[in-house]
Amino acid sequence: MDLTTSFEAAVPVDVFVRYEFFETRNAALILRATNEVAFTQVMAVLNEFELVDNDLILPGGEESGLAKRLNHAFRQRGWREARVDTEIKLVLRLMPFADAGETEIRIEESSVANEGYKVDNVYGRIALDLEWNAKDGNLDRDLAAYRSLYEAGLIDGAILITRTVDDLRALGHFIRIEAGLSEDEAKKVLSTSTTTNTKKLLPRLQRGDAGGCPVLAVAICERTWQRWQTQRDNDRNR
Repeated sequence: MDLTTSFEAAVPVDVFVRYEFFETRNAALILRATNEVAFTQVMAVLNEFELVDNDLILPGGEESGLAKRLNHAFRQRGWREARVDTEIKLVLRLMPFADAGETEIRIEESSVANEGYKVDNVYGRIALDLEWNAKDGNLDRDLAAYRSLYEAGLIDGAILITRTVDDLRALGHFIRIEAGLSEDEAKKVLSTSTTTNTKKLLPRLQRGDAGGCPVLAVAICERTWQRWQTQRDNDRNR
């Protein structure tokens, strides 16, 4: 599946320059057109968010400080965590056979319930997950959830926030050395290759894992760092 680039027209410039974007099925324009309030809120959260040094120094744990800040910003705007459960009810109607003296329809019912998966944030008809530095298998779960929700007619599209790889690894190394950590300690930042990032996400998007659901991927990168502009100016003046 070819990726599209409608985000170039849909995303405000001040947000566009601080993140990397990827999408399927013109997701940005579709989400802005069908869910303008929610899309505007997402852009506002991204515009306010800054990557700080501790995001690249401290271990993440179950929910990193970065994830807590972003999720809190969405929850304040009315987004809520959701869980998708499915239940299939089967109804068998056996028609009466008059020659056997039967006069009523006989009904047999059965149902199968399946506790499903959680989505980090839902608002209106948009689902949004944050995958900063989790196991890359989470991407399979997220995209499968979007596909199911879209096919069930519950959402118009989805947004997945993740991160880039090489630039943030280099940035984290710089920050750790600057903080006085040893070279070996500095190399540990974002060093695991099996965590969520754009290199893991893009092949999944391109092979169509989300089905017909439009997906906008937003990648936190070095330009999201709060000191990026200052550091760039310092480097230029050297």
